[in-house]
Amino acid sequence: MANSYFQFKQFRVEQDRCAMKVCTDACVLGAAADVAGATRVLDIGTGTGLLALMAAQRNLGATIEAVELDEVAATQAAENFAASPWAERLMVHAQSLLAFANTQPAPFDRILCNPPFFRNALRSPDAARTTARHTAPDTLPFEEIAAFAQQFLTSAGQLIVLLPPPEMQHFERAANAAQLYPKQRLVLHHRAGSKPLRHITMFGRQPQAAAQTNLAIYASDTNVYSAEFQRLLRDFYLHL
Repeated sequence: MANSYFQFKQFRVEQDRCAMKVCTDACVLGAAADVAGATRVLDIGTGTGLLALMAAQRNLGATIEAVELDEVAATQAAENFAASPWAERLMVHAQSLLAFANTQPAPFDRILCNPPFFRNALRSPDAARTTARHTAPDTLPFEEIAAFAQQFLTSAGQLIVLLPPPEMQHFERAANAAQLYPKQRLVLHHRAGSKPLRHITMFGRQPQAAAQTNLAIYASDTNVYSAEFQRLLRDFYLHL
């Protein structure tokens, strides 16, 4: 059973009421996403509030908003925000992305998203976990995320998305249709040389060749975090 909370150096994430718990790849997204200089950041499908909290720690001048369809998860994210050192800069909207778009929010400099991605996999009997992990027309389809970003990113804004490689191909097609193009790609591996586990891709409005870097979670043939992973997460993980 997953822990009911995850303790970071500067904040704590309670997660007992959220379908999707804190995980390593989401922590990498939160630590690697370029939020420097942003004044408005949005976390789409915030769940526990993890990405929003990490953005708040890394950028002390930004206002961070979050959207979460599941009311129970949204309530827990709001409680995590309120208990953090940055409560006055964090806000969660308990509604669908489409409903949030209809409020016509001010543009965002950064939009972060770890969207549902098991497009064709076996469904979980847990309805909340199914919503969190699977794309479906009534949850958070890739086209809806891309269309929202196209409308509500600033001219120099960035959409930063975490997905497995096959699903990222689907997302890139949706993003291209919304005139958003890959700028940078971080490829996450369990160990150097192993098959890609996740892609973290930054999208912007200008077509260009995407720069690519690789990150191994573990050092070769060990269960010790790689030096690169430790450098990335040392401001967050207690034991680093």
